Amino acid sequence: MEKEKENWEMPMATFLIDHHSDQLRSISSSPDPNLHFPLFIDYAELMEDNPRIARLLFAQPKTYLPVFDDAALWAHKIVLREMPDDKKGVEKKFIHVRINISGSPLECPETFPSIGRVRVHHRGILLTLKGIVIRSGAIKMHEGERKYICQKCKNSFPVYPEVEARNSISLPSICPIQQSKPCGGTKFQYEENTIVCHDYQEIKIQESTQVLGVGAIPRSILVILKDDLVDVVKAGDDVIVTGLLTAKWSPELKDVRCDLDPVLIANNIRRINELKSEIDISDDMVKKFEQFWVHFKDSPLKGRNAILRAICPQVFGLFTVKLAVALTLIGGVQHVDASGTRVRGESHLLLVGDPGTGKSQFLKFAAKLSNRSVITTGLGSTSAGLTVTAVKDGGEWMLEAGALVLADGGLCCIDEFDSMREHDRATIHEAMEQQTISVAKAGLVTTLSTRTTVFGATNPKGQYDPDQPLSINTTLSGPLLSRFDIVLVLLDTKNPDWDAVVSSHILSEAELDRTTNDEDLVNSWPLPTLKRYIHYVKEHFRPVLTREAEIVISSYYQLQRKSATHNAARTTVRMLESLIRLAQAHARLMFRNEVTRLDAITAILCIESSMTTSAIVDCIGNALHSNFTDNPDQECILAVFLCIN
Repeated sequence: MEKEKENWEMPMATFLIDHHSDQLRSISSSPDPNLHFPLFIDYAELMEDNPRIARLLFAQPKTYLPVFDDAALWAHKIVLREMPDDKKGVEKKFIHVRINISGSPLECPETFPSIGRVRVHHRGILLTLKGIVIRSGAIKMHEGERKYICQKCKNSFPVYPEVEARNSISLPSICPIQQSKPCGGTKFQYEENTIVCHDYQEIKIQESTQVLGVGAIPRSILVILKDDLVDVVKAGDDVIVTGLLTAKWSPELKDVRCDLDPVLIANNIRRINELKSEIDISDDMVKKFEQFWVHFKDSPLKGRNAILRAICPQVFGLFTVKLAVALTLIGGVQHVDASGTRVRGESHLLLVGDPGTGKSQFLKFAAKLSNRSVITTGLGSTSAGLTVTAVKDGGEWMLEAGALVLADGGLCCIDEFDSMREHDRATIHEAMEQQTISVAKAGLVTTLSTRTTVFGATNPKGQYDPDQPLSINTTLSGPLLSRFDIVLVLLDTKNPDWDAVVSSHILSEAELDRTTNDEDLVNSWPLPTLKRYIHYVKEHFRPVLTREAEIVISSYYQLQRKSATHNAARTTVRMLESLIRLAQAHARLMFRNEVTRLDAITAILCIESSMTTSAIVDCIGNALHSNFTDNPDQECILAVFLCIN
């Protein structure tokens, strides 16, 4: 077996020198000889170059990954010898080959299962798992090997700890050294200063709730990181881990059956927060978006309404709410000033409404449109479940991420917002404005990032009274209400004409399933296209305010400050920031890179609808009865006149 391993060391080293000599050179030029260095290789490239090595690595990673590490050290020494004298490097002791499987045949479901589908037959092969880090443990020191001398034949041999037995070292019963005549010694003495130590960290990853059906509980698995992999990820990160599946005995507890828990010993771990690889937008799709806006060049608002109709199509009308949902999902541009203070770009939305006005439908649909989302209800969530929980594991405390941290960079939907306890609601304050969560639990003091859009829905307390301020009608405090950019009130007033239109719409939906042609964006926007469109405009547009837009927003804000005696909690400086964010979001929705007067007016109309008692526009009326108009462009000009006058 040893001979066979040595036979493979040469071709492995040749592959590394041929393909990765630049990485080897940069490792050589680093000054510290005792650090652990990663050497990244692509499995697809190895497969092309030497399929037999690739097959051995996949089938027997436990045997051949250490051989590959030795080959990397050998290749490093060869590269070091060939380096010119003026750039002489230092010889390193530890180089680890890290395998990246993206783009290779190992991305099939058999070797890249979801965490809930990991079974015994995955043991011993090179396995890849994907999930969200929900817990990251402390970094410890871990004994990698130590040497013993046989008292009889005076030869030394290394002993390695076993992961199965919770990293304990057990000595062999007789001398393991291979000789022509076995010595059979049974007494061994520890050799001084031969312990090799490694950095060691345990993290827990959980499968994404997005890919699971209703009723499935997300499963999690323990991952062991060593050496250069420790401290690469934190709670809330999306990761792809490649490694070797093994098991370890669960801790011994009285009257509890001892089981083997599955553990993945990581060879490589990649953060995919930045990649967001779930959504791929082809060039044809971008061309379609551009053609769509060329088609609506003369009446851009008609084009915008065509997009808005695709939001929650099962709900009739509710134009204002659909616009608000679109603007919230797209969001404004995050702004960091010279001193490093961040002004958030994410908008927050609160729907207050009578029962049966479609609030939960909008929450569910918004969660589908966002590529990272967490849905929770107010009754079923505590402050620890929303922020972070301190868990005790094996005698030490760890932090486990909650809903807001897991939705970092996405959307957190909270239904029945009013049924949350008061102190649980107070934990959201910091997450909504500063976009961080500061924790001091069980001796762990830390700050986690939550760049999350919060989307809440709540019922009014009893009958909604338009004469009372919002905070009395909803039992939500003023500080919390001021953090929401848009608060829409959906009142179910008895309007016979509206009821007739809605009932005919619902009955016609029940009669026939309209199958529309997906190719033509002018008439219909299917859900995947809409999702891609929102993702594309968020990535590619950074709108800047023009002078006209600034004048409109500034004069409206001053007017509101003068007339706002009734609802003082909403008319703070935050409202000005909200106006800017909503105007930027509308410019993005309209596929533009500058905020025009039109965007500023739309932002004002959104805020106005959320003001129920309005400073200017009393013609807006109830958000529930707002329908899509036939000539939105002319109506907007009317609204502009109203605002300016």
